[in-house]
Amino acid sequence: MLFWRFCSLLLALMLCVPLPAQAGSVDYKYLDLSGKDFSSQSLIEAEFSHCTLDQTDFSHSDLRGAVFSQSTMIEADLRDVDFTYGIAYLVKFTDADLRDALFVETDLLRSSFDNADITGADFSYAILERSEVKKLCSRATGVNSKTGVSTRDSLECS
Repeated sequence: MLFWRFCSLLLALMLCVPLPAQAGSVDYKYLDLSGKDFSSQSLIEAEFSHCTLDQTDFSHSDLRGAVFSQSTMIEADLRDVDFTYGIAYLVKFTDADLRDALFVETDLLRSSFDNADITGADFSYAILERSEVKKLCSRATGVNSKTGVSTRDSLECS
């Protein structure tokens, strides 16, 4: 009898406590989220797959560990985001505002940054295509306000 009371108490506790994977992570797939306002939000470990995120506002958001794959972010606002440990695979950041953003240890493979404003962005230990690093270095300026690292140094520009 005591055993069954213990089991029912344990079951009740398990149902009341959310699992870490359920705690606030969001998943967007195959959506057009153009022009949406995600500014100043906690989007830790959020996933955006095959999404159109053109002119979307992510400014001042916490995107640590977030995943963006095969999406467009044309003219998106990512000013002052923390995208540390994130993944952006096959993402077009064309004309995006990336000023003062943190891309520390972020996987940015096969992503492009044509005409993006990277002033003060920190790319320390980020993984980028060599050709993109060369293009970014040609216009890298500024120092990140949070880390104190210059954009040129974070990209290891010569």
